[in-house]
Amino acid sequence: MPAKPTVPARMACCSPRRQARWKLLSGSAILALLVLLLLAACGSSSGSTSGASGTSAPAVTLNVFAAASLKNAFQDIANQYHKAHPNVSFKFNFAGSQVLEQQLANGAPADVFASADLDNMNKASQAGLVNNPQVFAKNRLVIIVPASNPAGVNGLPDLAKKGLKFDIAASTVPAGKYCRQAFDKMAQSSTYGPQFEKALLSNVISQEDNVTAVLQKVELGEADAGCVYQTDAASAQGKVKVIPIPDEFNVIAQYPIAVVKASAHATEAQGFVDYVLGPQGQATLEKYQFIPKNG
Repeated sequence: MPAKPTVPARMACCSPRRQARWKLLSGSAILALLVLLLLAACGSSSGSTSGASGTSAPAVTLNVFAAASLKNAFQDIANQYHKAHPNVSFKFNFAGSQVLEQQLANGAPADVFASADLDNMNKASQAGLVNNPQVFAKNRLVIIVPASNPAGVNGLPDLAKKGLKFDIAASTVPAGKYCRQAFDKMAQSSTYGPQFEKALLSNVISQEDNVTAVLQKVELGEADAGCVYQTDAASAQGKVKVIPIPDEFNVIAQYPIAVVKASAHATEAQGFVDYVLGPQGQATLEKYQFIPKNG
């Protein structure tokens, strides 16, 4: 006779109802195990995300002390830098370089100092206030007159006309110092001579704390002419006309930048300085009519 098929002992001793219950319990156990595995995977993913966010760079605000003539260019550069480094924001203090140097000497909190001359940066360096200054840009002088030019100033000789209202930055301001040096050169030339310089300076109606104030007075027609940087004139296209100062008389301003030693964010400050000195920063400065550091 053929052998009867064998049935496992567990199944043999169980009724059909118990067999169905066993299958149901086994299926539930598998489902529960799958749920536990899914939850564990989610927890691991959440932990990884939390760890990544925990390592993101902390938010930093850099206090940048910069010469007034740098305002438009530096604000543009800062916007570019912030896009590449979203954790870094900027707070600017634009003023005459001599004012900024004095503020640093008095303990004002700053991370970066950008001057429009070497003299004020040298003062800060000799006082131990900054690290390793580097020239990052240059500038040249021009004469500007209001767009309507009511005084009829069409060339440098016209600046000596009696009654002309001429505006200039104070001699302690880099732009004011450079303009006076240019006039000294003209006084020593056979073309203009000392009487020209004397007549021009007698026409000065005001001496401003920064070069931007000179630009504004000429724009508003409060002065018939003024001496500013070419970058200032470029920022006021349509509002002023430019009279060039020839190279033989012009004075090229050098702009140094440095990280302040007392900076609370020295690494981020150095990053910004490096950006200003790098290709993107130099291209932006040139866009605003600054002469590149190697120009």
